[in-house]
Amino acid sequence: MAGSGAPAAPRDHEPVAYKPSWPDRTVRTTRGHLVNSCVPKSLRSKATTLTTSDGVHLSALVLGEGPDGVLLDHEQGYNICSFVDIGRELAQRGYHVVIPEYRNHGASEESADNEHIDRDARAGLAELRRVGATRVFLAGASCGGTTAAVAGVDTPLRVTGLLMMSSPARCGGLDAVAAVRKHKLRVPTLLMVSPGDMDGAVERQVREVYAASSARDKELVIDKSGFHGTDMIKRTGAAGTALQNRVITFVTDSYAASR
Repeated sequence: MAGSGAPAAPRDHEPVAYKPSWPDRTVRTTRGHLVNSCVPKSLRSKATTLTTSDGVHLSALVLGEGPDGVLLDHEQGYNICSFVDIGRELAQRGYHVVIPEYRNHGASEESADNEHIDRDARAGLAELRRVGATRVFLAGASCGGTTAAVAGVDTPLRVTGLLMMSSPARCGGLDAVAAVRKHKLRVPTLLMVSPGDMDGAVERQVREVYAASSARDKELVIDKSGFHGTDMIKRTGAAGTALQNRVITFVTDSYAASR
């Protein structure tokens, strides 16, 4: 009957012809979208193509459904699979997850401009809004965390929390210190870093972000593994599993606190 039931899901984006950054690691889905071959076959149907404000085409995964969104931004030099495991877990817990693959990475388009990766994060946020999310938890590793914070300042979505893993205070022209001082990012904030990362240089920058944050509920986790970004939670063993569980719990607790 007309007007009954849940609203129809928005149509997927049409596939786009472009040159992927890593063609030897790129496959095409049955729908025609390009996706990194590291993505499990069971998830490739969730791949789509996003287009940034400056016309760059990005491969992305859209997992789960509902109004509670999570943006997961990977490290520079890594790829979409940095966050696939945690993204799948969050989707199973009822969150709407978008994982964009940055320009010049994996199955996303090559671009002469590698400075404006905040546009890639903004494309991910726009996709969350398009598919029905009204709130978002911002998360990223290394420069991905920096860009998630910067892009989150002006998103129309309601921000519920922020996770930055080994994220520099500044990445190119992007300034995480300025971002976390903003009123909109006065949300539960979790910063993670290993003191051995780049002989302490990364820890110094993460502590600068932590000191600048205006969040009342903020936490700095010092992980002694020596790993960078998502490698802290992807490493084998109990410590990596415990840290990943801590991240998932932080996301769920941040959403609970926002209600």
